[in-house]
Amino acid sequence: MSHNDSRTALIVVSHHRADSLTAHIARRTATQLEDAGYAVDLLDLTAEGFDPRMNTADQPDWNDRDKTYSPEVEDHMRRILAADLIIPVFPIYWGYAPALLKGWVDRVWNYGFAYGRSKPKLAGKRMLWLGLAGATADDMIIPAIQTMLDTQLSGAIAYYCGVSDSRTVVLPDAEERPQRLDAEGKLEIGDAVQGAARDAHFADFERKAAEHVSDFLAADRVPA
Repeated sequence: MSHNDSRTALIVVSHHRADSLTAHIARRTATQLEDAGYAVDLLDLTAEGFDPRMNTADQPDWNDRDKTYSPEVEDHMRRILAADLIIPVFPIYWGYAPALLKGWVDRVWNYGFAYGRSKPKLAGKRMLWLGLAGATADDMIIPAIQTMLDTQLSGAIAYYCGVSDSRTVVLPDAEERPQRLDAEGKLEIGDAVQGAARDAHFADFERKAAEHVSDFLAADRVPA
């Protein structure tokens, strides 16, 4: 699917290491979107020194929905507004997004900007939350994680902020050593994949991530 109308995608990377699989998938997603005709803004929260902790400058003022927040947050708000698509890419910690991403939402998706208006500023935008999970695809925890992320990210955040289409994707098998819980709740950790098997494992992981992105782009909905 090719776009010729200068659409913009904001990819938000939430990982502390630039050499992580999360960062790698984010960079590949950026290339995929550029190939599809999007101008890509790659926001690496760690590289840009983003502090996920709430502070006084970015605390909501319920009496002033037009409050001016910190320069950093105001800049991130402008980058969100400039994007047609928003794609956070993150590791899944305890069934949820890491503190870095949650803090980005806390500080930037603030009152008067992301919510608190009868006409949402984020209306019409689309979101794809790409979460990388260490558990294997056959681990019974995966459906539970999918449900939790659907509820928390698409339901509680994107929907509340007026985002027209939000989807969450869980990408299992992100670890070199397969790990799953057995029927009795015991953790099973297998041997690390190596050599050609390792290359094939992560090539398949990349392919699945790219397929989810392609499906998301192909489903770009035009109101009837």
